[in-house]
Amino acid sequence: MAAIARAAITTGVIHIDGPALVLSLIPHGEHGLVVRLLTPAHGLVAAYVRGGRGRRLGPVLQPGNLVAAQLLARAEGQLPQASVELLAPRAALATSGAAVAVLDWACSLMAATLAEGDPHPRLYDALDALGALVAAGGDRAQLGAAIVRHELLLLAELGHGLDLASCAATGATTDLGFVSPKSRQAVSRGAGLPYAAKLLPLPGFLIADAAADAQAIADGLALTGHFIARDLLGARADRLWPTRQVMVQRLTV
Repeated sequence: MAAIARAAITTGVIHIDGPALVLSLIPHGEHGLVVRLLTPAHGLVAAYVRGGRGRRLGPVLQPGNLVAAQLLARAEGQLPQASVELLAPRAALATSGAAVAVLDWACSLMAATLAEGDPHPRLYDALDALGALVAAGGDRAQLGAAIVRHELLLLAELGHGLDLASCAATGATTDLGFVSPKSRQAVSRGAGLPYAAKLLPLPGFLIADAAADAQAIADGLALTGHFIARDLLGARADRLWPTRQVMVQRLTV
């Protein structure tokens, strides 16, 4: 990981200096961008980047890229201005359709669900690792397993974690095969089979050393997708879900 972010907050001045992951971009003015960044110590922050759509900064400000960012606001409530330098390209190295879709969805999801200024260092590390996997040419199985685990972590960090340790009905810790959509807790195969149509599949790679094949990835994405749409996105799911559907198709078909 890059150097730890530093922040100095004095009267009328807010200064953040450190690594950040680019999440989303909004055009502002003729050449500028409002960029949402994920930082390890300060969580989600938004800043204006002058010339962000120019030839020099355009390739730098791509979702998933790791940058060194300096943010400065001289008054409380003012949108900070930022300068950025590329530390590690990820977007340009996402050469497969699956990799592009995973990076696009992960960044969009974080930008939509995280509150500004609320630190989530585990999520920062997880997204950084996911971007590194994309850049290293991870295959569909690796990318699929990684994004499912990332979504599970996001649910947990935002207070909607799943309990996959034991069966909600029997307390058993083995032969777990389902998750209850109501309790968010695992259910054993024996207890869950009569109600399988009402339960969500629990893929083995989430609880044991099992293969993350296409079906297991599809099951994992169905599991996390149910809770993300219901508990995190709500009405925003209609706007964001097409991006996720593209990712699901490219990872599982």
